[in-house]
Amino acid sequence: MIEPKNFYRKMDLLINAIAKEKSIDDALPYVLLELEKTFGEDLRFENGIIYAEEADEFVLMKISNNHLSNKRQMRVARSSEAVKKVLRHGSYIYDNPALSIDIGIGKEREYAIPAAFSIRSPDKSWIFVFELKSGWIREEIEFCFNAIRTALNYQLFSQAIQGELEQAAYIQQSLLPAHPPSIEGYSIAGRSQPAEIVGGDLFDYYLFDEELFGVVIGDASGHGLPASLLVRDVVTGLRMGMEKEMKIVYTLKKLNRVIHRSTFSTRFISLFYAEIEKAGNIIYANAGHPPPLLVKDTAIEELQSTGLILGAMAEMELQRAYARFDPGDLLLLYSDGIYERANRQQDMMGIDGLKKFILEHKEHSAEEIVELVFQYAYTFGNRAHWEDDATVLAIKRNRD
Repeated sequence: MIEPKNFYRKMDLLINAIAKEKSIDDALPYVLLELEKTFGEDLRFENGIIYAEEADEFVLMKISNNHLSNKRQMRVARSSEAVKKVLRHGSYIYDNPALSIDIGIGKEREYAIPAAFSIRSPDKSWIFVFELKSGWIREEIEFCFNAIRTALNYQLFSQAIQGELEQAAYIQQSLLPAHPPSIEGYSIAGRSQPAEIVGGDLFDYYLFDEELFGVVIGDASGHGLPASLLVRDVVTGLRMGMEKEMKIVYTLKKLNRVIHRSTFSTRFISLFYAEIEKAGNIIYANAGHPPPLLVKDTAIEELQSTGLILGAMAEMELQRAYARFDPGDLLLLYSDGIYERANRQQDMMGIDGLKKFILEHKEHSAEEIVELVFQYAYTFGNRAHWEDDATVLAIKRNRD
């Protein structure tokens, strides 16, 4: 019988090693060999194999250094009672001679009992089968197999979720503009940094004609997958709805009603949308977003909210407002992930801190300003992981 302290130490080492495996193709053969090597002698099991689910059967996997392939049952029907037992219970010891998951076990030995455990990813199952030798103890076998099964199931689930999130991140990234539009008399730059694989911030540009372009920035409540689902819907909705002849307030109110009915995503998003004429006139609507900063020489004008955040109520009040973009001015749009960065003393940068920084660096190009703001916020937060999604857009009107 294995000494308990030694058993738990070995179990921890094996589970930690499983967590480091990057793919199921690497993990399963590794686990099979390591289980036998680590515990086989003490717990009295050997000759492990793996069956992989294929349609309505479990088929013997080809594993390097496994000399048992030609001696073991190649296929086991999913409908067989033996398979049902292990799938139902998670692990099972076939100590009833009338039932075996592998008829190849025991043919060459006087004593050998099959023991198995199953694991599952979102779309596939596997069954590990070992031979129990004389001297095995049920409680030890069941504990060992169930502990490994739990660790593997967790890893398979994590890998599946990671893969889905990476696909979602790719889709979300494809929704955000890769490059700013080229507008005569203006320079534009933007960047978004999610706190997780996918984020809840958005920005976009709209080029209507040579005399008019639009910009938008938004921040869905929370972050991660629920927020990213709303970002997808909002970006798509705005691209469909924003046309030169469409009214800003009408479009945003219609979008608000769609968001309010949302079920599976976050239901609230702040949004700032502006249309900028080449001559410098700005028409905007601010639905609860942190006020963009219009920098004029040594003064800063805040483009304050003109209504509530989208999604809070089925019907909302939202007004238009106006501003003037003069030559040499800078318009900075940002999300709260920038100015809410905190240092070691838990002091936030704040909008005042952002204003001070922008006044000191307003002569840089739009692209440089975006990167400088990110560097400043990242450094202010002690170079710690971004705890919230962060987005910055800079628009400069060139001097005549």
